[in-house]
Amino acid sequence: MSIAEAKLKPDSAHNLWLPMLVIAILFFLFGFVTWLNGSLIPFLRIVCELNEFQALLVTFAFYIAYVVMALPMSSLLDRIGFKKGMVAGLGIMIIGALSFIPAALSAHYGLFLLALFVLGTGLTILQTASNPYLVLLGPPQSAAMRICIMGLLNKGAGFVVPILFTALILTGMDEYSTESLAMLSEAERQSQLDALAHRLIAPYLWMAGMLGVLTLMVHLAPLPEPGGELRGGEGHQLRRREILAHPQLVLGVVALFFYVGVEVIAGDTIGLFGQQLGVKYFGALTSYTMAFMMLGYLLGVLCIPRLLSQARGLQLSALAGVAVSLAIVMGDPASEQVSALILGWADVPLVPDPVLYVALLGLANALVWPTVWPLALQGLGRLTATGSALLIMGIAGGALLPLVYGYFAHSLLDSQSAYLMLIPCYGFILFYAFRGHKIRRW
Repeated sequence: MSIAEAKLKPDSAHNLWLPMLVIAILFFLFGFVTWLNGSLIPFLRIVCELNEFQALLVTFAFYIAYVVMALPMSSLLDRIGFKKGMVAGLGIMIIGALSFIPAALSAHYGLFLLALFVLGTGLTILQTASNPYLVLLGPPQSAAMRICIMGLLNKGAGFVVPILFTALILTGMDEYSTESLAMLSEAERQSQLDALAHRLIAPYLWMAGMLGVLTLMVHLAPLPEPGGELRGGEGHQLRRREILAHPQLVLGVVALFFYVGVEVIAGDTIGLFGQQLGVKYFGALTSYTMAFMMLGYLLGVLCIPRLLSQARGLQLSALAGVAVSLAIVMGDPASEQVSALILGWADVPLVPDPVLYVALLGLANALVWPTVWPLALQGLGRLTATGSALLIMGIAGGALLPLVYGYFAHSLLDSQSAYLMLIPCYGFILFYAFRGHKIRRW
């Protein structure tokens, strides 16, 4: 059975609006937890006294969970179903949020990384369940449009959370600059850093509480289950061998690897980059990237499939990514002319032009995730859950590629020139958009 034939068919008690509402809330949660990292990185850099490469281990710890846990989580979905899998994922996230409390009390970087890994593990099962679930909630040709709608919520959360984090956590950060801390005695400096770390306790307690409410809501909601034919009945090893015979899926995993890497670089390094160029409100810069991503998702909702096919949307996104990456590297850090042209009407603080170009990557990236998923899952039928798990493993790009950027920025090049690494990433996405998704035989 193909995805086109395997749409969820809720009965009268299971109207489509209810599963769509639940998935919408989950996608907002994905954005809230994921894009908090962009503000957390410069914060932990100060608290734990890290260099640029060490600070980007935040993204590694969070996204590597998708690699380690994706296939185990797909096996769990096979056994317990999509709805119970969502509940299990939320429960794991509650543990991750609560793990921030001992991390903040000790200000130990390793504990922060462990808490982020647990949060990423919970998100792994939620993503593995919710993305194919969303593809099945209607016609396959409009799947990208549905994912764009959810992307608006995801990036809406990503827009809001850096602003909240800056207001609640990053106020009065001037007294924690490297220069001011260097003037203190060792005991005073450590006391200041401990007090700063303790600011994280209340927000993550609130997060755990909200996750608990959401867990109860998903548990009680009458969500329809995909048929057993979509979860496969054979042994896992047999299905994994069979799944590799689908080039459009395997190449889609690689495309998502590069995409998530460049998406995380755009969202999570912009604060560090802006901080180095003297932007005082660096903790809120991720909101700029998320605002442009929301614009891209809105265009996707309006244009797919009415004006653009899913493949065409992916092609345009990849071409835009190459162009904006070149603009970042070639931009003048002392200029705000383009920033004034694009942001002046919005009455928001201007930024150096290269920082604005990093934010514009959000617009270029917006349609990649929504279009790769339906193109890669097309025709998988009973292998859908396993294929979804492999696509989720592509999120490993968010763990590895920011570290590559950090290495280039810290050791080989500089923060601006290091963005050159984005061009080959968008090059592969461009190949998948034009050719890779059409291949059905190796």
